[in-house]
Amino acid sequence: MDILFAQIQADLRSNDALRQSGALLQALQQSAAGRDISVIAKSAVEEIVASPASAVSKKLAFDLIRSTRLTPDLWEIVCVGVHKDLEFPDPDVTAAAVSILAAIPSYRLGKLINECHQQISSCFDSASDNLRFSITETLGCILARDDLVTLCENNINLLDRVSNWWNRVAQNMLDKSDTVSKVAFESVGKLFQEFESKKMSRLAGDKLVDTENSVAIRSNWISSMVDFVWKKRNALMSRSLVLPVESFRATVYPLVYAVKSVASGSIEMIKKLSMSSKNTSVGAASDLGNAERFVGASDVVSHLAPFLASSLDPALIFEVGINMLYLADVPGGKPEWASTSMIAILTLWDRQEYSSARESIVRAVVTNLHLLDLSMQVSLFKRLLLMVRNLRAESDRMHALACICRTALCVDLFAKESVRRGQKPLAGTDIASLFEDASLKDDLNSVTSKSLFREELVAMLVESCFQLSLPLPEQKSSGMESRVIGALAYGTGYGALNWTEPALEVVEVCRPCVKWDCDGRTYAIDCYLKLLVRLCHIYDTRGGVKRVKDGASQDQILNETRLQNLQRELVKDLHEVNTPRICSRLLWAISEHIDLEGLDPLLADDPEDPLNIIISNIHKVLFNIDSSASSTNRLQDVQAVLLCAQRLGSRNARAGHLLTKELEEFRGNPAADSVNKHQCRLMLQRIKYVSGHADDKWAGVSEARGDYPFSHHKLTVQFYDASAAQDRKLEGLIHKAVLELWRPDPNELIQLVTKGIDSSSIKVPPNAFTLTGSSDPCYVEGYRLTDPNDGRITLHLKVLNLTEIELNRVDIRVGLSGGLYFMDGSPQAVRQLRDLTSQEPVLCSVTVGVSHFERCAFWVQVIYYPFYGSGAPADYEGDYPEEDPQIVRQKKTLRHELGEPVILRCQPYKIPLTELLLPHKISPVEYFRLWHSLPAIVECTGTYTYEGSGFKATAAQQYGESPFLSGLKSLSSKPFHKVCSHIIRTVAGFQLCYAAKTWYGGFVGMMIFGASEVSRNVDLGDETTTMICKFVVRASDASITNEIGSDLQGWMDDLTDGTVEYMPEDEVKAAAAERLRTSMERIALLKAARPRPKSPKSDDEEEEEEEEKEEEETENKENEEGDGKRKGPTTLFKLTPEEIEHRALQVAVLQEWHMLCKDRSTQVK
Repeated sequence: MDILFAQIQADLRSNDALRQSGALLQALQQSAAGRDISVIAKSAVEEIVASPASAVSKKLAFDLIRSTRLTPDLWEIVCVGVHKDLEFPDPDVTAAAVSILAAIPSYRLGKLINECHQQISSCFDSASDNLRFSITETLGCILARDDLVTLCENNINLLDRVSNWWNRVAQNMLDKSDTVSKVAFESVGKLFQEFESKKMSRLAGDKLVDTENSVAIRSNWISSMVDFVWKKRNALMSRSLVLPVESFRATVYPLVYAVKSVASGSIEMIKKLSMSSKNTSVGAASDLGNAERFVGASDVVSHLAPFLASSLDPALIFEVGINMLYLADVPGGKPEWASTSMIAILTLWDRQEYSSARESIVRAVVTNLHLLDLSMQVSLFKRLLLMVRNLRAESDRMHALACICRTALCVDLFAKESVRRGQKPLAGTDIASLFEDASLKDDLNSVTSKSLFREELVAMLVESCFQLSLPLPEQKSSGMESRVIGALAYGTGYGALNWTEPALEVVEVCRPCVKWDCDGRTYAIDCYLKLLVRLCHIYDTRGGVKRVKDGASQDQILNETRLQNLQRELVKDLHEVNTPRICSRLLWAISEHIDLEGLDPLLADDPEDPLNIIISNIHKVLFNIDSSASSTNRLQDVQAVLLCAQRLGSRNARAGHLLTKELEEFRGNPAADSVNKHQCRLMLQRIKYVSGHADDKWAGVSEARGDYPFSHHKLTVQFYDASAAQDRKLEGLIHKAVLELWRPDPNELIQLVTKGIDSSSIKVPPNAFTLTGSSDPCYVEGYRLTDPNDGRITLHLKVLNLTEIELNRVDIRVGLSGGLYFMDGSPQAVRQLRDLTSQEPVLCSVTVGVSHFERCAFWVQVIYYPFYGSGAPADYEGDYPEEDPQIVRQKKTLRHELGEPVILRCQPYKIPLTELLLPHKISPVEYFRLWHSLPAIVECTGTYTYEGSGFKATAAQQYGESPFLSGLKSLSSKPFHKVCSHIIRTVAGFQLCYAAKTWYGGFVGMMIFGASEVSRNVDLGDETTTMICKFVVRASDASITNEIGSDLQGWMDDLTDGTVEYMPEDEVKAAAAERLRTSMERIALLKAARPRPKSPKSDDEEEEEEEEKEEEETENKENEEGDGKRKGPTTLFKLTPEEIEHRALQVAVLQEWHMLCKDRSTQVK
């Protein structure tokens, strides 16, 4: 291999263009085979890039550079070579040099563009097609990127140049050369796409943090491009038609995006954001009439439509189809635009062509379903469900299902309302049409099925019905969603209960799902029963079918009759239900809402009587001992059935009589454990009492609430098995898809226009941290930007030369510790800065990945060369001894002409642990269910100084603003989700809960226990403002708590920005004992001074309070009375209700705290 490399290097050194190109091809082969070719790359840079060579050799050398890593020295040589080549008379050599601009590192790009801007501009005017192609392609890649936008923010000259270059790129769309025209269309398309998705910046690893200026700069470019395309649209369409057909595809998106922006009015918002909004000039689009906008869109559709029918290229058909759908919902758009492209896209599916885009085809069709007319929507349902069923990716499948279910509900509502308004009914618009397909119907009616699809469909349909019951989201602008909202509003007629009609159809159609055996999964059936219970509650099925004289409408009577019939059918289905879990839940859903008074008393002995069937099934579940409790979680089934029996027996005398026998039998059965026996005893007494006092029964005791208590987060008794995990996963996917569709986040553009700089999508760069000392010759400061999606952190450094001399060269070396790593695997990064004039800041940045949750830091070294180029020996030896091995090694490697280096070691830039966390939204109930199951725990106590004491605190409390956490304000800005602002809030103390996830999925829960700052005698001394607080962190993985526990003070600093000081346990105990001694002395003095003392607290309570304060912390709360005003227990005074409540809450805090820290609570005697 060494011989081969030597041969390649020898060929590169020769002046023979043929040998050089052959050697470069061999080197590229070696690189493709995965070998390290950095030696050859160095030779290529020095022998070909930096020297005159043929265009082919230059092009191959640049390809070689892209495939390997270069040191900053070599990049410097490349930049010098490129600068020379841009002035070279041969346009092919210049074209090769232009192509490498896209690969130049960001930190060197700005300077190179400034140096070569005239040469770059002159390339646009070149007679060579190749050079115009190269400059248009390269600038299209570079100019849309985030890093260039950032450079433009800081350099107004560069911004003007780039804006001019964009105009030149746009003009090249009409270039005489086909290749140049095509690549100009692509470049403008990239700019538009980057504005919408930032895909290119993500790929380039740039930080996706927009400032107000960067959004304005990009918006300015977009608005000028859109104006250009709109004005020249006819010329551009004609130009695209004379391009070769394989190039036509590139012209579609820029045209459609620009015309859609103007026709839909979004260009107005973009202009508001751009800098041009500060000028007085008005854009061309703002004074257009609606007719002209519509005609513009219509022209583009007419231009594109022939390609759907005549083209043979699947990719082109798809591109044209997608873009026509994109245009179809502009104001005035016609359904034919959507249907033509939809048919073409579905034909691609049928022909099994373009199979790589299956997901995209389905997404395009389902997202635009609402643009079609009703009959076409209906005809597509059956077909779409089959297509969706075959999608591999779950998120795609869920999104498609959510769209289909929403459209089905829309169609159903719309058709019913149309019939109500006297129009002719349309066949197939009811929900049942979704299940017309034979295979789907079989799937729905079969008991067992290997496919999860039927569960996904039923659950999605039901969740969509619940979304329909909520108020429709307010629509601020026209767009894709406005038609859906319009159809729903028309269908529901804004009536509160119109949504129940399609929901009723859903529960009728999906009735067979209660018979399913899904290997323990219950989510879909739970959803179904939840909707059933809600409908029964709304229509009050307990009270029977209402009559016209009761004020019921014909529709209501019809719906109630349907529900009663459905209930009877479900009762008959009970014996076919396959699992005790579903049987017990279905029993509850039916018995809670069935009309017992309406049953025929003459059929009391008939086994087909609904009540008899319910009782026999209760018996079946109670005495089910087929399998062990652990495998079926029988406890939960028995609890559900007992709950059901208690409510049923209290409602109806005959049911009470029958259930008394069952419960007596169950009590005596060995299958019942002691808890069940006690429960049965209490229930029997209750049923007996109700049957004996039928007239005294309070109507609200067993009233139905429309609640379904069996969804997972309401039941604490659960065994975590695989089916439960699948249920939770499915629920997460469905909820996400439903919310994204029904309650989408507002468009980023709208947010920016309405909220401006306060918008969450525009972030303010974080505070900079100084890394050097006050007397150092270079000043270095850094700030970080994090990107949790990609697991990356970027350190931005600003270097300032504080000496009087100009430094020709400064090297910044960055090393890493902890879980950080460089993307290219190198041990350290070097940034070479040139020509640092005195007092002029120079910027550079380093991006790294984070491999795991661990403390990490950047270590920065500044090496500068005061004697660079002088050749004089150095008189400055540096602060470090000559034998320091690192300096010796650096001196050996440096060239002689650099002169002696001066090395400046900076402070490490530490990344706080909290930076590697993300807020995790979770409900309090789920949080506490999870809290005890988290295996790893770490605790620490801290002290902090709070603001204000004495009179101020009492006055603040009087006006309802009790000071809590006043010393820990920075907690709110940390990446934690506040689960509850107060679990228990009392005068004495409270408990706060936070939830977060690490970037890598580990769960972190944190509780803070604290004392109120208005409570007296709870801090570290009498007249101080120092409070004690306790942090308890639990995590899903021990490595997380180990990392936190390894430096508790560091963790507290990260959390509270240095306001909390860690306090070791022995100091906490000593302080508690001291506080208790002082308070006991005071009480003794009071007792001695007065025969009948009115002490602020009794001894016992004082002691309890003192124990509590050792481990607590603080938040806000609204109490009307200070601690000092509260009286101790005495026989002469009655306690007010407020005082009783305060004491009860105090006891609750103490109990909660002692439960968590039983083993470590301090006992002070």
